[in-house]
Amino acid sequence: MASASEIDSLNIYRASHLAMRRAVEGLPAVPDVLLVDGFALKEVKYRQMGIPRGDRKCRSIAAASIVAKVFRDGLMGAFDALYEGYGLGRNKGYGTEEHFRMLKDKGPTGLHRASFKLG
Repeated sequence: MASASEIDSLNIYRASHLAMRRAVEGLPAVPDVLLVDGFALKEVKYRQMGIPRGDRKCRSIAAASIVAKVFRDGLMGAFDALYEGYGLGRNKGYGTEEHFRMLKDKGPTGLHRASFKLG
C-alpha cells in the first residue's frame, strides 16, 4: 500500500511502484519470476517481466488485480465507519457525485490526497 501523503509527494505512478516493491519485499518465499502489470520495477533484485496491459494479457496479473480491488474495497468499508457521511462503503472512495458532494460539504479526511482536484 501507499498512503495519500506518499501519492501526493511521489505521484500516483511512483507511489504504486513503491507499494509493489513493498509487497515483493514482504513475500515469504523467493519468487521464480515477477509478472508486473506495466513496466518492470526498479530496485527489485528478482527476475521480472513487465507486461504492458498485463491485466488483459495474463491471468495471474488479472487475478492479482481482483484481489487488490477486493482488499481495497474492504478497507473502504472499514473506513466508512471511521469517516461517517462520506459513503465510502458505497462509493469505495471513487469519484462519485456523492463523494464529491461530501468532500465539498465536510472537507477531506486523512485518507484523501491533497493533490486531488475536485474539478
